Amino acid sequence: MPQLAETAIFLAAAVLAVPLFRRFKLGAILGYLTAGVVIGPSVLRLVANVDSILHFAELGVVLLLFVIGLELQPSRLWVLRKSVFGLGGAQVLVTALVLGAIAFAFGTSWQSATVIGFALAMSSTAFVLQILAERKQLTTRYGRSAFAILLFQDLAVIPLLALIPLLAGGPAVAHAVNPWLAGLKALAVIAAVVVGGRILLKPVFDVVARSDIQEIFTAAALLVVISVSLLMSAVGLSMSLGAFLAGVLLADSEYRHELEASIEPFKGLLLGLFFISVGMSVDLGVIAREPLTIVAAVAGLMLLKAVIVFVIARVAGHGAEPARNLAAALSQGGEFAFVLFSLAAGYRIMDTQLVDRLVVVVTLSMAATPFALAFNDAISRRLRKPRVEEEFDKIDAGDSRVIIAGFGRVGQIVGRILYVKKIPFTALDRNPEQVETVRRFGTKVYYGDASRLDLLRAARADRANIFVLAIDDVEASIMTAETVRRHFPQLKIYARARNRFHAYRLMDVGCELIERETLRSSLHLAEEILTALGVSEWDAQLTVTRFQAHDEQTLLRQHAVYHDETQLRQTAIDAAKELESLFEQDREDAAQLNADQAVFSPSDVR
Repeated sequence: MPQLAETAIFLAAAVLAVPLFRRFKLGAILGYLTAGVVIGPSVLRLVANVDSILHFAELGVVLLLFVIGLELQPSRLWVLRKSVFGLGGAQVLVTALVLGAIAFAFGTSWQSATVIGFALAMSSTAFVLQILAERKQLTTRYGRSAFAILLFQDLAVIPLLALIPLLAGGPAVAHAVNPWLAGLKALAVIAAVVVGGRILLKPVFDVVARSDIQEIFTAAALLVVISVSLLMSAVGLSMSLGAFLAGVLLADSEYRHELEASIEPFKGLLLGLFFISVGMSVDLGVIAREPLTIVAAVAGLMLLKAVIVFVIARVAGHGAEPARNLAAALSQGGEFAFVLFSLAAGYRIMDTQLVDRLVVVVTLSMAATPFALAFNDAISRRLRKPRVEEEFDKIDAGDSRVIIAGFGRVGQIVGRILYVKKIPFTALDRNPEQVETVRRFGTKVYYGDASRLDLLRAARADRANIFVLAIDDVEASIMTAETVRRHFPQLKIYARARNRFHAYRLMDVGCELIERETLRSSLHLAEEILTALGVSEWDAQLTVTRFQAHDEQTLLRQHAVYHDETQLRQTAIDAAKELESLFEQDREDAAQLNADQAVFSPSDVR
């Protein structure tokens, strides 16, 4: 019963805190942390056994790494090898050296300083990957670099665990595991997992899938993850590394999506529990006794790590903004520091009071990460403004007849077609990372906000014929269309709309052509589906054409009333009934035609 009561407390804390923090755009992770602090030993004391809960909740991190592994095919992982060992190795070694030197300068022993340097060099895999996933930045260049560095940190686990007994010296060394032997064991286990996984995993899931019982498939997925993780843990490796390897081995499997769907609910709940337990481990008493020291240590740790990561990223060829993003994301301490500090205290390399302070510093640095990223976003926005004005003066519009605003998915296709037809165009985009990426592939695109009049004048909008509005953001798209229509009325605006309401607002501005981005592909897909189901090609094409024509007419009718939700809903209902009656009439006409053909068949007319 007490365990059930604790479960209810965890769920209640999450349900109350997370939606509140998300509402104020502070992020789910900060909500979980705050909930943990409130219900933990330092405040309400509703839950006491923090260590056991934290140990169990680490399974959430394990499942997170398994899901990420499912998204990384072995070929893609091989491409990351330079980032993993280059960026990751440089980050760990340089950060450990700098932080260890500072710890030694403050009077700790060289053994203690070594442990502190390496422990604080680690960042939080769970925090960083979850935040990047929430911000949809895992696939960006800096997101991939962050993942590579975190993966190297997991790989660095075994040498660090083997190092601590050696640092202790004396009797500890006699009982310590030989680091070379431990390394060979780890390599053997990794090889066994890779080879065995290749041979066994697919046949096992084939058998389980034939049972056609969803819960058994889920149980098999959890069994694989936990078994591999325990095997890795037995030789001193990170459990999350084992789960990641298991995910990679199944990335090419036809069961990948099914596995991800089965694991996802457990991953989300256990990750939330992990963040709550981290919040519970915060000792507010330490903060109350030494507030200035703790705050200075947190700020110093995050600033030093950010500077080191920024410099390494710039040396590795990252742009200024991606390097800043990477620095802000990896500036915190990591959960692995708790393990290293605990082990060092057990070997009496570090005293208990120092360990307590450092645990609080690491935990608070995790909590400060969302704020660090928000601060970095604000800096990036401020630094972009001078660049915009600088780019305006350098735009060489020449004799461009077309201006493309927004050079993403839609804008690039339009630009490529214009290019092959030798039609000059001027491309504008306000995303510096997008501009940098496109330029690397040889396309000339200018950085700037197309809604600003000075940029449009620099792009010679007064001489152009067509303005292609392909901006993804709805509000920025409308603002740009209004600016163009007001100051360059001769320009024909051909716009891309994300949805019907975006189309309505573009119609208000008076765009010449509005193309809803998913309409044509959806219609083509529907036509192919009808054909595959046995409908004749002629009938499928006629059905889709009639549907499109009716939908365009409905769009024009709804444009007049889209501000009134009641009328808009009624017109949608009426349009659906009208469309149904049209197709019903088609069926009746077809049936009558078949009947007439049967009555007046050629065999009867002789």
